[in-house]
Amino acid sequence: MTAPFVPLEPSRAVLGDEVYARLGEAILDGRLAPGDRLRDQELAEWLGVSRTPVREALQRLERAGLVEVSPHRYTRVSHPNQQNDTLELVAFNMGIAVRMASERADAETLELALERLDDVIAASRANDPDALAVASHAFFFVVTRASGNFALLQFVREYEFAIRRDMVGWRPFIECPVGRTSAYEDFRAAFVARDADRAESLLRGIHGLN
Repeated sequence: MTAPFVPLEPSRAVLGDEVYARLGEAILDGRLAPGDRLRDQELAEWLGVSRTPVREALQRLERAGLVEVSPHRYTRVSHPNQQNDTLELVAFNMGIAVRMASERADAETLELALERLDDVIAASRANDPDALAVASHAFFFVVTRASGNFALLQFVREYEFAIRRDMVGWRPFIECPVGRTSAYEDFRAAFVARDADRAESLLRGIHGLN
């Protein structure tokens, strides 16, 4: 296999996190494809680092489900999971994050979340599912941070690559752009009003969970 990486500059990187990010992005963009064998020595040479941060990164990727390991046989890139399972998990976590952010976010953070939500609404109105997925991810990132819940933030951070990979090709549950956009606008109104119960319920409905 041709080396898929530009070597890291150790003096400018927190190696464990950086190696994890490089390998995760390579799996997402296909430089490391499902079934590819992962050899820590080879990866370390490509990245210009020692084997220790590579092994740590592979362990994290295994926990997230992007890498599978059979002791003494292989370490390789896994195949994506069932999208419905990931969508269900993401939608429930988005609802939880929205509930907490509605109650806890300061005015500045709420305004930022609303800017991202307006991007979601615009993508829905344009009936552009790819733009809708990107905008929804950006909104979820903001409300997760605004939730003030460290455990939720850590969970999302560790599983972000798996979520992004499993969601490739995602299409919205509500197919009609008019009805979907109206649902997002109702959700926005509840979020602005900091009505946590209604905001969470509406968001789950948008994703087919009610």
